[in-house]
Amino acid sequence: MKLFRNFLAAVGLSVALTPAHAGEVEVLHWWTSGGEAKAMGVLKEMMEDQGHTWKDFAVAGGGGEAAMTVLKTRAVSGNPPAAAQIKGLDIQEWAKLGFLTNLDDVASDANWDEALPPVVADTMKYEDNYVAVPINVHRVNWLWANPEVFEKVDADVPRTLDEFFTVADKLKEADVIPLAHGGQAWQDATVFEAVALAVLGPKDFEAAFVNHDMDVLSGEKMVEALTKFHRMRDYIDPNAVGRDWNIATQMVINGEAAMQIMGDWAKGEFTAAGLEAGKDYVCVPAPGTQDAFTFNIDSLAMFKLNNDANVKAQKDLARTILEPEFQTIFNKAKGSIPVRTDMDMSGFDSCAQASMEAFKSTSETGALVPSMAHGMSTTSAVQGQIFDVITNFFNNANADPKETAERLASAVQSAL
Repeated sequence: MKLFRNFLAAVGLSVALTPAHAGEVEVLHWWTSGGEAKAMGVLKEMMEDQGHTWKDFAVAGGGGEAAMTVLKTRAVSGNPPAAAQIKGLDIQEWAKLGFLTNLDDVASDANWDEALPPVVADTMKYEDNYVAVPINVHRVNWLWANPEVFEKVDADVPRTLDEFFTVADKLKEADVIPLAHGGQAWQDATVFEAVALAVLGPKDFEAAFVNHDMDVLSGEKMVEALTKFHRMRDYIDPNAVGRDWNIATQMVINGEAAMQIMGDWAKGEFTAAGLEAGKDYVCVPAPGTQDAFTFNIDSLAMFKLNNDANVKAQKDLARTILEPEFQTIFNKAKGSIPVRTDMDMSGFDSCAQASMEAFKSTSETGALVPSMAHGMSTTSAVQGQIFDVITNFFNNANADPKETAERLASAVQSAL
């Protein structure tokens, strides 16, 4: 975002907003997998039921990098969508540039401040004004497992890192891929932060990836985390390079692989396949992270428009997202949990209920931490530097963990 801001200043562009067709709401997002597309279809139907025209602007790519590139081009040209999937601190960056609209009237009418936890509401605001709408809360530190595979090798789903390595060796001997993985930077980072959370604990995890403490980033615990993360590469298959996350999830579904470390959007794939939580698949916290919760909040930032009918559609979109009906239907399809803490969870599956319980409890213990891998803990500039270091380290069979920890600290420092 820093480079983007500098680019705007250099060319001296003003934001000339282009009128669109009356009542149209265009939404840019990267929810293109089976479960995700089904979840977005719910919102589309609800908007069309209100008489608005939905224009889907989906850009494939699980981490959203391609979508952000397209969005920057559209925004600079003066033709932004009504809403775009933007997360974490990048919401504030877009607001600083003057692109986002004020949603306080919608928020006030619907009592958002009462319905949302402060950690969620604060992320959606810029200078104390709502500029984005939270859609859901994802727990990132999940381990997904196929129970039939574990039964075949007479092993239990691991709860600690030591147990993980022990059972992974057993699975490997039985010619089963222990860990389904996609060799993409954001997926590497997802596995890395789960291992880091287990080794560092929530306090040092936050020190490293939120507060950018150089001593923690380059310290002994980080070296240990990197060492154990690098060991994970022994348990993935050679074809992991470039694999999309949902394809990796499918490997667990069909028994080709035993486990996957991935956020609970993976549950949307199990649901779309007609599988039942606790029976056909198992969800447990990533090894060693039972008492912590790394969160990823999906949200739609709302851009300034100058067509009255489109503004009305945009505000109806914002209002609809936080209504209990949409929160229930969407999150059941997506695999996440509602952002509202006043929701009845009795109709949700066991994984979602466990996630909501953990979300509430860790918010009280201080073990609720923002995901680095999914853009919640820091800026995209810092995240990009971390991604480069982690992916290069993971893909280098002879990489040195101590040198990498020092390189990690230097890379983060350079992006601040």
